[in-house]
Amino acid sequence: MPNLTISYNRVLKLTNILITELSIYMLTNAVITSEQMTNYIKSKGFQPLGPHIQYNGLAENNAGEMDMVIKLMRQATGFIHHIEKPYKMESVIRVPNCLYIRYCGPMEKMKFAYDKLALTAFEEDIPLKGDSYSVFLNEADDQVTADIFMERAD
Repeated sequence: MPNLTISYNRVLKLTNILITELSIYMLTNAVITSEQMTNYIKSKGFQPLGPHIQYNGLAENNAGEMDMVIKLMRQATGFIHHIEKPYKMESVIRVPNCLYIRYCGPMEKMKFAYDKLALTAFEEDIPLKGDSYSVFLNEADDQVTADIFMERAD
């Protein structure tokens, strides 16, 4: 049984990040999109660095309603200056003051790590911004190791 221990004030820092936004319908193709990002980084003369990262959040659309925002991110060994769509490039993303948990277990039960972070925030009256970053450290068969960061709003 996985042990899910929470840290309260972790910082997520990413450098030279290639980003692409996914629609909810494209989520099933995330592995292919991640491979395409790796190939894109290599085609620009750099190497991918570290694991892929998934951002989940909410944003207001033109109708004033909230939409789910899903982004795949991949760090590179250097900053790519000339980026073509559908990609964006950020030199640094720094997310301070996060609730953090490491999950190791079956992919289909990973939601319990998110649930534990949300429940802890609720029980301890910690406001959250509503977004999360999942850093996928290892994926083999149906097992995953991931670091999950949820940004605090306080």
